[in-house]
Amino acid sequence: MKILITGGCGFIASHIVDAYADLGHEVVVVDNLSTGRKSFLNPKAKFYEVDVRDKTEIQNIVTSEKPEVINHHAAQISVRSSVENPIEDAQINLLGLLNLLEAGRTSGVKKIIFASSGGVVYGEASVLPTPESYQPLLPLSPYGVAKLASELYLNFYCQTYGIGYVALRYSNVYGPRQNPHGEAGVVAIFSKKLLKGEKPIINGDGKQTRDYIYVKDVVEANKLALTANINGAFNIATGKETDVNMIFQLIKMAIGSDVSPVNGPAKKGEQKRSCLDITYSLKKLGFSPRYDLTKGLAETVDYFKKHD
Repeated sequence: MKILITGGCGFIASHIVDAYADLGHEVVVVDNLSTGRKSFLNPKAKFYEVDVRDKTEIQNIVTSEKPEVINHHAAQISVRSSVENPIEDAQINLLGLLNLLEAGRTSGVKKIIFASSGGVVYGEASVLPTPESYQPLLPLSPYGVAKLASELYLNFYCQTYGIGYVALRYSNVYGPRQNPHGEAGVVAIFSKKLLKGEKPIINGDGKQTRDYIYVKDVVEANKLALTANINGAFNIATGKETDVNMIFQLIKMAIGSDVSPVNGPAKKGEQKRSCLDITYSLKKLGFSPRYDLTKGLAETVDYFKKHD
């Protein structure tokens, strides 16, 4: 089938492009290269350097290419930036999605696979691991609000226009190609710092927890979503909680470093704990992670040893 992937030169989506191309699908990539790298682009994919906010260009691409599926990963991914500039966050993360949905509605798109975030839509959940049925959903940032609103828009277009959707609520994704120079991605940041012999900064006491999932497991979820005959939101995670201090120690061991971290001030609005229940995803999507932290971190460190 023909699949249009937005953000296909980025960390997560470039791996998905590779997997879809390997399966024999015809892949079209849309990316404005603001954070993605052209070097990550699979040579089998057709490429458009376009911003999802460009309504006219998005309409033209979807109308001419006529994809059966749109896999939407293009996004403003910084929680802190969303707090500082919620209007820009909404322009990219909400209006960008609506441009795709409107184009898809008039061009016969059958399904949208959407990169949502289990790390933010639940807010400070009182139930851990957190299931998809958890209420109330109270995101703590405009980024989280936009992800949740996006799921509601997807449901509207499904109910009203019959466009199927699978919203994949990722936990904290790590792995090769992650940007080690931004604010997100503690695994990439720690790996690069330690490989250079520099001291990483741990925000606060380092006891804040996340559910870390390897990018290859996320790719498998996106492959399952292609053929899933069900609509809705699904947690894509491991169901295991790990704090930042432990992540640092595991990376330190994988590298063989003797560098110690520096504790900086805690970040305002940062969630204390996050861990997702994957029971529903296993039952309905057949999703089950294959990588534990030791294996995933080893592959990630090996990648950063070889790449800038």
